Amino acid sequence: MEAALSVAHVSVSRLAVRDLACRRGERLLFSGLSFQVEAGQCLTVVGPNGAGKTSLLRILAGLLHPVAGEVACEPAGEAEPRELCHFVGTREAIKASLTVREHVRFWRDLLGGTADPDAVLAEWRLAPQADLPAGYLSSGQRRRLALARLSAAARPIWLLDEPANALDNAAQAALAARIEAHLAAGGLAVVATHLPIAVKGARTMVIGGAAP
Repeated sequence: MEAALSVAHVSVSRLAVRDLACRRGERLLFSGLSFQVEAGQCLTVVGPNGAGKTSLLRILAGLLHPVAGEVACEPAGEAEPRELCHFVGTREAIKASLTVREHVRFWRDLLGGTADPDAVLAEWRLAPQADLPAGYLSSGQRRRLALARLSAAARPIWLLDEPANALDNAAQAALAARIEAHLAAGGLAVVATHLPIAVKGARTMVIGGAAP
C-alpha cells in the first residue's frame, strides 16, 4: 500500500507512445502507432469497431503487452505507467452485493486515496443510493459508480473506454466537466469513444481507418 500512497503525489508531464503494434490472435490491429499526450491534454481515440481502441487503452494501462513499441511516462520515475493510471473499461468491475459506498471505500483504500466516500458519491450524483447494493442500480447509475473511482484516489493519467455509455445528457456534461477539472489540475486523459465528449481543447486520433 505504501507504493500506492506515493503515486498520488507523482506528476506526469507527458505520456509518450512509440511505434506501438498490437495483435489479436492472427490479426494485426495496428502497428507503428506513435503519439504524445501532454499534461493538461485530452486525447480522444475514435475508429470503427474492432480497430483496437480498447486494446490500445489496455496496453497503456499495462493490462496487455504490445507486439512491438513502448509506452513511457515522462519524467521517468520509479512508478510504472500502470501505477499512474486510472483505467475504467466497459466492464465496470462492480460486485452486486456490495453497497455503493462500500465500492468507493474499497477503491479508495486499494488505490491509496484519501477521499471521503460520501463526498465522492455526492460528486457523481449517487448519494441517495449510498447504502443500496450495487445490483439494484440502473445502467446509468452503474456507469457513474464505475467512474467514481476517478475521484476516490488521485492518478495523473485517466484511461477511459467508452465512458459515456448509458449516461444521460446531464451525466455526460458532468463527466466532461470532471475531465476538464482533471486536466486543469495537471492530469492527462486518453478517451476511447464513439460518443462525442465535449472536453474543451481535446485532440482526436483515428485508428483503423475512418470512424463510422
